Amino acid sequence: MKKITLLFVCAVLVFTTFTGCGDSKVTGKNSDTIIFVWYPNESGEDLKGARDEFAKIIEEATGKKIEHKLTTDYAIAIESLVNGNAHVGFFGAQGYIEANKKNDKVLPLVVPTGRSGTLEDAVYYSWLSVNKGNESQYQKDGKYIIDNIQGKRFSFVSNSSTSGFKVPSAGITAYFNKMDEWKDLEQEDLMEGGEGKFFSEVFYGGSHQGSAVNLITDRVDVAAFCDVCVGNYVELADGKVNYPGAVYRVKDDAAEPFHTVTGKEFVLISVTPVLNAPFVMNTEILSKEDQEALKKALTSDEVANNERIFVPKGSDFTGLFSKRADERFSEVDDSWFNPIRELSN
Repeated sequence: MKKITLLFVCAVLVFTTFTGCGDSKVTGKNSDTIIFVWYPNESGEDLKGARDEFAKIIEEATGKKIEHKLTTDYAIAIESLVNGNAHVGFFGAQGYIEANKKNDKVLPLVVPTGRSGTLEDAVYYSWLSVNKGNESQYQKDGKYIIDNIQGKRFSFVSNSSTSGFKVPSAGITAYFNKMDEWKDLEQEDLMEGGEGKFFSEVFYGGSHQGSAVNLITDRVDVAAFCDVCVGNYVELADGKVNYPGAVYRVKDDAAEPFHTVTGKEFVLISVTPVLNAPFVMNTEILSKEDQEALKKALTSDEVANNERIFVPKGSDFTGLFSKRADERFSEVDDSWFNPIRELSN
């Protein structure tokens, strides 16, 4: 699998749909409300506390009210920011790139760093996983290989997902392009299954959680999803974290949508580092004053030490980011995401 240098943080499940796509702008620089749109991954009820903590920080920094817009579809979240129906959002790198391509006023606000507190190790991981008991089909000479994913039922997250589509599809095509039979295989060829296609069937989970559940419930044979997006629901049962062969088990107290599959196990057959996901903003409708206020607040030591933003080990709080060392938020410019852009070249 082709590896890329640096970052992204994923995204959860949803109950409320934001239908702002194509509507006239509902916000502006003089609005007393900032609208924050969330991907499906972060829209679940279990992450309400985390969303509310971000709202508190933004409200204190800008003096404005925060309105959360939860979604069940990546495209809805992306279009709402592009069309000026939201001021800020939390997207994967691929979602940001798509939004920026459609509207160059959409720019990154901050990204979470790695353990070092810098962008040098600002990565999370894209997994290809199979159910426990099937992993021997993907081994050769004691090593995990992806040769036998061809012809299988496969689940992606969304074609706008970085770690749930863009990175794994790029890796799969790069690997199989070395074989005469698949030398012309392109990423778009992986989006649908059927006779004569690379996969027998292709499903989309709609969120990383949904893709994982597609696997665990035997709807598919192989699934793509990321470590951080399912981290609140699973635990390492055997092996090394983020390493092929690692076995993960669904926690006994896992929230929806994993509550019906507790105790089930899956195995990683491929692991690829991905650039961390950015918080993004529409600079056309978010005032310069608010932009600077948010950057200052989010990159502050106070936020870096906020245990409801960067959650320490042992905490019962369900958050978006873990505090393992010196993690914090850092400003970043558009060019930092070029490694993801290049996957489409």
